[in-house]
Amino acid sequence: MNAVPLRVIPGDSVIHRLWAGTKLIGIGLIGVLLWVLPSWPALGVVAAVVVVVALLAGIPLGAVPRPPWWFWALALASIALSTLVAGWSGGLVTARGVVLGILVIAISVLVVWTTPTAELAPAIAKLMTPLRWLRLPVDEWAVVIALCLRSLPLMVDELMTLRAVHRLRPKTPSDSGHPSAQLTLVDIIVAALSSALRRSAEMGEAITARGGIGRLTADAARPGRIDYIALTIMAVVLGVAIAGSFLIKGAM
Repeated sequence: MNAVPLRVIPGDSVIHRLWAGTKLIGIGLIGVLLWVLPSWPALGVVAAVVVVVALLAGIPLGAVPRPPWWFWALALASIALSTLVAGWSGGLVTARGVVLGILVIAISVLVVWTTPTAELAPAIAKLMTPLRWLRLPVDEWAVVIALCLRSLPLMVDELMTLRAVHRLRPKTPSDSGHPSAQLTLVDIIVAALSSALRRSAEMGEAITARGGIGRLTADAARPGRIDYIALTIMAVVLGVAIAGSFLIKGAM
């Protein structure tokens, strides 16, 4: 099984049943931890959290994306270059940055895999409720974020389709003067952008016909007992990561 990233993987696990806002809060807490304290113990704890959540959610191994070889080559080259320029300390800092980036992507993909897109906009609007007091366009922001997440897989599919069509076209000699002989990557990107603009116009008309953005952010879902338990466990785990980081730093 090769699942496409940024699409929901069906399931009825405890992770799937969590309120979308709980998952967003978890991402925020982990993001703050990794930003303030990007140490190896903290990265190890977050990596363990990612593995446990994936197992609880029943994510099949075949759904995990496999980065191309050049991704790992660039990562290793950057670490090696940093080691040559700044010594072992520089190489470790670069390696830590690479691991941090992979973990951030993994956490985000896990949330998208286990959360229907329709639940994201109401959850984001609910979490940003205090901003309503400042008369900020909370509903509009929530809808924009949710639609971006929903449209990104469509954009990826569009690019993959255009690339496949380009490969299936008969090879035309470069000196033939035919327009297909001059087709470049820029042409494919322009075609994808044109398709995205068409999709956005159709989506806007559909949203207007269904009552506007208010319908997208209206949802009666609220956090339940399982959500409070999950947030408590998350707080304890992150507290252990912070304490471990400071203990190791103090021992060095």
